[in-house]
Amino acid sequence: MDPIERLSRLFEKFPGIGPRQAQRFVQFLLRSSPSARRELIDAIQHLGGSVRECPECLRHHAGSKKVCALCSDAGRDVHLLAVVANDADLSALEKSGTYHGRYFVLGGTLHLGSEQATGLHLRELLRSVPARLDAGLEELILAFPANPEGDATAARLHAEIQRGFPALKVTMLGRGLSTGSELEYADHETLKSAFENRR
Repeated sequence: MDPIERLSRLFEKFPGIGPRQAQRFVQFLLRSSPSARRELIDAIQHLGGSVRECPECLRHHAGSKKVCALCSDAGRDVHLLAVVANDADLSALEKSGTYHGRYFVLGGTLHLGSEQATGLHLRELLRSVPARLDAGLEELILAFPANPEGDATAARLHAEIQRGFPALKVTMLGRGLSTGSELEYADHETLKSAFENRR
């Protein structure tokens, strides 16, 4: 296969990247210097060796310690746990500066029309709740995208939490976020409003 076509097809596998964008990436790399391409190759090769999944929140982080900096930060509020779909949503909430509790990365959202939670860390979350309650957890915040998949995931998780831990307060982000919006693209004020208006 032609190397340009092969690389374009690989880029098309990235979320949200279509054929035109993939072609633009390839053209950019063709115009880049050999040292810039080597830097990209090096960064990709080192990704697997230096990045690990935190055993507590399940986000990916770079560092020598097993537990990430957020989970090992004693200054974070143990009374709050925000459950997010992915690392990008966690980063968006952190950048907003409006939330200072703990996190759990679910690993995605449910696909509409499917009750299967394949690839999602539902069991891991439910198994972690008793220890989190012992540590002071009072509120679990379902911080999912304001779209049908996010709503379905929130409904399923809310039911599971209420069945297993009826005394735990479960809230969702307020609709400062418009339906269909992704957390990673929301501005700071929108995220702040969503947190303040959670229900």
